[in-house]
Amino acid sequence: MAAMMLSNCARIAPRALTRITASSRAKVARSLHLEGRVLRLKTRCSANELPCLPFKCNYSYCWTVQMRQIHSSQALWELKDVVVPPFAESVSEGDVKWEKKVGDQVKEDDVVCEIETDKTSVSVPSPGSGVIKELFVQDGDTVKAGQKLCSIDIGATGGATSAAPEPVKASPPPPPTAAPTPKPAAAAASTASSPPPPPPAAMPPPPLPTARPTPQVPTASMPVAAIKHAQSLEGAKVQLPPADYTREIIGTRTEQRVKMNRMRLRIAERLKDAQNTNAMLTTFNEIDMSRIMEFRKEAQDSFTKKYGLKMGFMSPFIAASAYALKDQPVVNAVIDGGDIVYRDYVDVSVAVATPKGLVVPVLRSVENKNFAEIEIALAAIGDKARKGKISVEDMDGGTFTISNGGVFGSLMGTPIINPPQSAILGMHGVFDRPIAVKGQVVIRPMMYVALTYDHRLIDGREAVMFLRKIKEAVEDPRIILAGL
Repeated sequence: MAAMMLSNCARIAPRALTRITASSRAKVARSLHLEGRVLRLKTRCSANELPCLPFKCNYSYCWTVQMRQIHSSQALWELKDVVVPPFAESVSEGDVKWEKKVGDQVKEDDVVCEIETDKTSVSVPSPGSGVIKELFVQDGDTVKAGQKLCSIDIGATGGATSAAPEPVKASPPPPPTAAPTPKPAAAAASTASSPPPPPPAAMPPPPLPTARPTPQVPTASMPVAAIKHAQSLEGAKVQLPPADYTREIIGTRTEQRVKMNRMRLRIAERLKDAQNTNAMLTTFNEIDMSRIMEFRKEAQDSFTKKYGLKMGFMSPFIAASAYALKDQPVVNAVIDGGDIVYRDYVDVSVAVATPKGLVVPVLRSVENKNFAEIEIALAAIGDKARKGKISVEDMDGGTFTISNGGVFGSLMGTPIINPPQSAILGMHGVFDRPIAVKGQVVIRPMMYVALTYDHRLIDGREAVMFLRKIKEAVEDPRIILAGL
């Protein structure tokens, strides 16, 4: 029984040919051979059984194997469309900012573009490795969820530079052939018959050039004012406009108009609404930072060893704010139409400055956190802010806001309420100042703090007592443990 087996390819259906006659096997073999397909033939035959095959057996019965190469059509590259990812519930559209262009090579999960919304930026990754073939929207266009952004040729590669041809090595020059050596007898004879040549005569020295008189060229006179003007022109430099107007000013007296991004527009609208809606009033106080700085210095090594983080000034102020909010719940409330909404939780928004604008990620349930838990949450927020991965969910909510302008060296300022909240605490820089302590003037590290509040809801008494409670809790954190 003869059996004929064909090797398989992923895109070619396998064929199995069994129980066929010799003539049929010959026709199939010829057909597959002409089509350029794979033929792996195993057959038991006699020498004259397959006269049309390109081989013959030398024995009456043997196993014969014939193989051909695979010739299959090349797989077409797959085109994938990149669409706008879904937004959060409060976001409906955004502006496109392209990071790649047509023809760029991208890898899987590379950021193709960013969608700037009024709250955050959404990165759009590549679904695979390939080349960007077409952009369906331009830079700065407004898009909605599900809209096509671009198409990527998955699996394609960019224009690979052809390998430079290897330089042709020059063949070494042939070795010089030695001149034939004359016979000693003939050389001696020629030397004896011919007299030696006379020595060459010495060449006379060349005559010295005669100096020609230099003609007198008349000098042109120039006024002093013209000389100064020419010198100023020689020292003038041609200045080009700056490449980035947001980074430098070099004095070219040019202007650049840039479209305001959505986040900055939204921040401007919210701040102006806060001014138009709230009756904002600010009260100030100062905090002696010597005790908290001493505690921080003593516990820094142990804290870093246990948690892998350094203790900053934000965790004492956040813990003190939560403690003061529990003492004055009206500061944690908000006006909603004709109602006052009191919240039985404390979610503190921390203002973070980014290159794209001010964002306020939220720390949840701060009333139940200690210094270490607050520092761990702050580290996670800071890592997201540096990588630009703060989402809308991270900024949603919040009952009270803390803004730390002290990291930039601020001495004093009045923060603006973050709507729909009712109050915001402004921290500032720590500076050594003379203060009176028990009737004596001493130098202490002092910080000014400011509380801006909505006077429609919060009276001056509650605001001043709230800020005094923060002052006491920061200057001596033991009152938080004692519940004082």
